[in-house]
Amino acid sequence: MEPLLGVKLGCLFALLALTLVCGLIPIRFRWFQINAATSGRHRLVLSLLGCISAGVFLGAGFMHMTAEALESIKTEIQKFMIQNRTESEGNASDSTESAHVEYPYGELIISLGFFFVFLLESLALQCRPGAAGASTASQEELGAPQVLGLHSHGPLPSPSRGPLHALILLLSLSFHSVFEGLAVGLQTTLTATVKLCLAVLAHKGVVVFSVGLRLMQVGTRSQWAMFSILLLALMSPVGLALGLAVAGGDSEGGHGLTQAVLEGASAGTFLYVTFLEILPRELAGPEAPLAKWGCVAGGFAFMAFIALWA
Repeated sequence: MEPLLGVKLGCLFALLALTLVCGLIPIRFRWFQINAATSGRHRLVLSLLGCISAGVFLGAGFMHMTAEALESIKTEIQKFMIQNRTESEGNASDSTESAHVEYPYGELIISLGFFFVFLLESLALQCRPGAAGASTASQEELGAPQVLGLHSHGPLPSPSRGPLHALILLLSLSFHSVFEGLAVGLQTTLTATVKLCLAVLAHKGVVVFSVGLRLMQVGTRSQWAMFSILLLALMSPVGLALGLAVAGGDSEGGHGLTQAVLEGASAGTFLYVTFLEILPRELAGPEAPLAKWGCVAGGFAFMAFIALWA
């Protein structure tokens, strides 16, 4: 076996094992489940852990998924423009100099992903109009706070939105995980493979732990939560295996552009869930606001630190 192939296979099993272990910890240990909290201190600790996970998702969305999507989309569109102009004009040097992308295609694609999830949720609420009313009524019964006259999300999700957001979160992370594994599989040197794999492993564990914690907080059954983590754990190895299958090739025929567009759309869906479901939920309660801010900032700072190598 070639050394490079052996390292990539080791990375494959490391990604699978780390994702499974970190994702199953909050699912298998009852202490992490909000329903098991019997004291105010226990609930506060779980709330602060949720804020840390919110910061991790925020950092993953901005420092990893969005940044990588913008770079990939810009690069692939430039390649596409150069290829078209070279074929039509037959002058590669002039085409390279003039292939500057002025329109913000990356931001547009990310926004389309955002609005696509917004549309899905609106359709879900339209089909179940009683869900929104029931959620509002439960907030009024619980005395949900109104800050500066603005609507405040209650601490509990509505029956239709919690599972929907959890599913969207898993799908967007699954797309991102496949592309991460694909990038590792396409490396051509030992040094680059090990460096990229360590960067992926560094933030993968924290993100997947936060996903497991989120699944428990929205009331997902343990069996479905474990099945979801298993599917998510398989995504990076699947991407790495695809990278091994096409190692040495290049993104031709629009495949690279298609991958970049999918990555941008998944980044938009991830940002939607982060800003409109995760952060409002964790910041809804009035207790320990400065501690919550610190936890969100700490989670974001960790992901920003990891981005130095990722």
